[in-house]
Amino acid sequence: MIDARVAASFGKQSMMASLGAELVAAGDGRCIIRAPRLAQFGQQHGAAHAAVAFALGDSAAGYAALTLLPEGQEVMTAEMKINLLSPAMGEGFEALGEVVRAGRRLTIVRAEVFALDNAAHKSIAVLQGTMIGV
Repeated sequence: MIDARVAASFGKQSMMASLGAELVAAGDGRCIIRAPRLAQFGQQHGAAHAAVAFALGDSAAGYAALTLLPEGQEVMTAEMKINLLSPAMGEGFEALGEVVRAGRRLTIVRAEVFALDNAAHKSIAVLQGTMIGV
């Protein structure tokens, strides 16, 4: 299931388009985004740059929050923390975003980013942050 409002917003994301990302699922306080590993977003050690994990995790968490916001509102990140667990190696990446607690003004979110290699999912980053409806 993909929430129509999330799909419309995701379609306007030039950053996600640059990463070749696709919206896999979004609804009921959860969101999954996948992206291939692209050579132009690599760093000097051969892994994908940490910015890739951050962008995917931040977007997945934000869209998870959007699924619970009232119609007519959009979402923006107020703050986000990331812990990088492992180099971003693999054929692609998947970010799972979830709402921890939806308040009246602020929504607390978390995300986990995985490197995909064949059928294996390896956790490479965890994020936690705050989203605000705008």
